[in-house]
Amino acid sequence: MTKDQKVVAIQEIKDLLQDAKVVYVADLDGLNAAKSSEFRRQAFKQNIKVKVVKNTLLQKAMEQIEGVDYSEMFQTFKGNTALMVSETANGPAKLIQGFRKKEDKPALKSAYLQETFYVGDENLTALANIKSREEMIGEIIGLLQSPIQRVVSALQNKSETVEAKAEEAAPAVEETPAEAPEAAAESTEETPSAE
Repeated sequence: MTKDQKVVAIQEIKDLLQDAKVVYVADLDGLNAAKSSEFRRQAFKQNIKVKVVKNTLLQKAMEQIEGVDYSEMFQTFKGNTALMVSETANGPAKLIQGFRKKEDKPALKSAYLQETFYVGDENLTALANIKSREEMIGEIIGLLQSPIQRVVSALQNKSETVEAKAEEAAPAVEETPAEAPEAAAESTEETPSAE
């Protein structure tokens, strides 16, 4: 690789990392071409960018990124390295976990998300269990809607109860005036005959 090619490769990595909030570094070593292609295809479907990179170029690119010190990840840059960038915090971890149901690889080397570093494959399950932004928003909306739904339900039940009581009371009110004139007529009839 010429010096110019290295500069271009470093710039491509920097462009990929520039505004990334979720960065995973994985080991794809041991996957043949067909399995590697399948992994990339699944990543593409989940909007995860995957780029196989040289370790030294990845480190140089990360050193040039302002605002984030990736140095904690550098120790994991050995062997075959794939850079994974995603918008969803747990997306790459779930992809790796799902793919490993049939294969031994890919293995997680390190990850950076939510301003925290995770080093080592033992963190994969914890990363997969992190709730995505969309999942958290959905849960929050559900929690916010729950009390409102209870209030609306209670108000509907209250109005139905009031209507039911009004219907029960209405026939009794109608019957009372109807009986009163008959009772008055009977009492007037009885009075003259007694005389």
